[in-house]
Amino acid sequence: MKYKKILCWLFLWGAPAACLHAQQSKPTPYQPTHAEILQRYRNAQRLDTVTRKTVFKHNVDANWLPGGTSFWYANTARDSSRTFYLVQAATGKKELVTDSAKIAQLKKDALAPNAVRSHEPSRWEGFATDSLSPDKQWVAVTIDGNVYVRSVKDGSLTQFTKDGKDAKDFYGALAWSPDSKYLVGYRIHPVEDSSVYYVLTDVPGTTRGQLRSQPYKQPGDPFTSYEMYLFTLAGHTTTKVNTDIIDFFDAPVLHWRHNDARYFLYEKVDRGHQRFRVMEIDASNGQTRTVLDEKSPTFIYESRLYTHYLPETNEMLWTSEKDGWRHIYLVNTLTGEIKNEVTKGDWLVREIDSVDAKKREIWFRGSGRNKNEDPYFEHYYRVNFAGNKLVDLTPGNGNHLAFFSPDRKYFIDKYSQVNVPPVNELRRTEDGKLITVLEKADVSAWQAIGVPFPTPFTAKGRDGVTDIWGIMCRPTDIDSTKQYPVVENIYAGPQDAFVPKNFMSYYSDMQGLADLGFIVVQIDGMGTANRSKAFHDVCWKNLADAGFPDRIAWIKALAQQYPFVDTSRVGLYGTSAGGQNALGGLLFHPEFYKAAVASCGCHDNRVDKQWWNEQWMGYPVGKHYEEQSNVTNAGKLKGDLMLMVGEADTNVPPESTYRVINALIKNGKRFDFLPIPGMGHSDGGPYGRSRRRDFFVQHLLHTTPPDKNINE
Repeated sequence: MKYKKILCWLFLWGAPAACLHAQQSKPTPYQPTHAEILQRYRNAQRLDTVTRKTVFKHNVDANWLPGGTSFWYANTARDSSRTFYLVQAATGKKELVTDSAKIAQLKKDALAPNAVRSHEPSRWEGFATDSLSPDKQWVAVTIDGNVYVRSVKDGSLTQFTKDGKDAKDFYGALAWSPDSKYLVGYRIHPVEDSSVYYVLTDVPGTTRGQLRSQPYKQPGDPFTSYEMYLFTLAGHTTTKVNTDIIDFFDAPVLHWRHNDARYFLYEKVDRGHQRFRVMEIDASNGQTRTVLDEKSPTFIYESRLYTHYLPETNEMLWTSEKDGWRHIYLVNTLTGEIKNEVTKGDWLVREIDSVDAKKREIWFRGSGRNKNEDPYFEHYYRVNFAGNKLVDLTPGNGNHLAFFSPDRKYFIDKYSQVNVPPVNELRRTEDGKLITVLEKADVSAWQAIGVPFPTPFTAKGRDGVTDIWGIMCRPTDIDSTKQYPVVENIYAGPQDAFVPKNFMSYYSDMQGLADLGFIVVQIDGMGTANRSKAFHDVCWKNLADAGFPDRIAWIKALAQQYPFVDTSRVGLYGTSAGGQNALGGLLFHPEFYKAAVASCGCHDNRVDKQWWNEQWMGYPVGKHYEEQSNVTNAGKLKGDLMLMVGEADTNVPPESTYRVINALIKNGKRFDFLPIPGMGHSDGGPYGRSRRRDFFVQHLLHTTPPDKNINE
């Protein structure tokens, strides 16, 4: 038996053939005694303590000096002492600095960190504009809901509208043309959002619960709408623009032509997220021309939709998934013609960092381009507008973070994987050339303790073709002759992907749970982001799916490769959308999932926030909202369930959980419930996480957890 265990340790660190050959008999279910589980809790607490400050040289925080030719950084040792280095950027020459006076001077001379470059304004936010005209001759004002222009010279007022009202159907959001000839404004039909309420039950110094409320727009609720008008100073005319009412988002940002202020562009997203347009307005007569019109039978992911206007050349950069992957397009705004697809292929642009209009270059992050690595790994790229000079600035196999010098001539490339410690390289921005390796993380102290790194794992999804990626955490003292229950940390929100990709230099909550005797996994199933459009579209009007067919297939494949995985005892936990998913696992897949802990779940998408739910579930609110609700399906509950909610949750209204509770009670279901006074949107905090561990120990290991009331 001892020989088998040794071989299995070799397997876990990279010798699978030895372990598989050694396992002659099927492992037996791991079911610890009460005394054994007490020891596991103590060991997990000990490991959380002893693993602190055991990973060194994992980060290079470059402090650039004036001129941009050199920088200094410091490494911190286990005893908190610091070692300082001065680096010459062009050559990578690294000098150890020990003189305290020189160190003090380096700190004094260091430049402020390079500011993050701003992105385009959010379409959810209105824009501010100066009331003073560009030529400084006029001031645009509203009085009693109507539009006036005041002369700076003599203070005289010119009234443009008379049908505005002070609080209802008023005019506002005024914006000047660059030549001061036109003023754009809107007749605004305001909508006051309804409130959601919660009670703080234990406020110090009070003897009564305190009622709180906040405006909260839910799916289907109306929006303030905007009718566009043009006010022409010459002739004092008012023209209603021949365009659709803007009844989704606020008044848009206006993009005027560089050499002809008669025309401007604005963007319109239709409610339901299935149509995006760029419209051009002729300010001389209020006529409208459609420059760009994108429609989708599913959804356009609005917050990942990027536009950048180039008025000097009458062009715009635009991202679209119209070919099945998110890519950048160059558009002629005079004709609406797509001049070229800047990026292309079976990979995607994750985010545009900056645009250099003079050099006609785009700096962006992308993933999936390198076929022999995890498709979620982010790399940094530069490409010209024509798309024929794509440079991968960060070629190393891993997930990358780039930190540029203030003049962007150099950058620090930090990359890692969940099971591969970080490397910090100094590179040249011009061509991505490696100058020197500054630091490789030292994890020897961590490895000496024996806590394993997470294991990446890939399996085919529901279609038998698509790769599904995830990670596994296993007990530090795993016994190859045993089978351990599985607990999935789930979050299937379509707004992103969630499986960690960077090396974690700390003892994670997942590892802490694993060391109690579980195989803890995290998976990105279909319906989450950062893959193809088809992969993402699975979520459309289908949030209850939550990628479960892919997750279940992944866990079963994991068990095929690792015999210590017990698929007869599977639980899951999550928070927010993950809380919705956790309960959904028991409602819709009780044949596989046996226990769940759901924290602050958005259990009914009609109760949750409008902007998130309409993006994925669509508009108008249809029957599918009700059909997929955990409240509607509460009577299907099988298995063991624990619900948590913070009473002061301002993200997901607490009544989302209480409505599930009421439905469970009406259906005679048994469950555990933990309300937490004063807590906001959370997984339950330290106490909630402790109770979550105890719950899985009780219901999957079938062992009594420590009794905290007697300090066991």
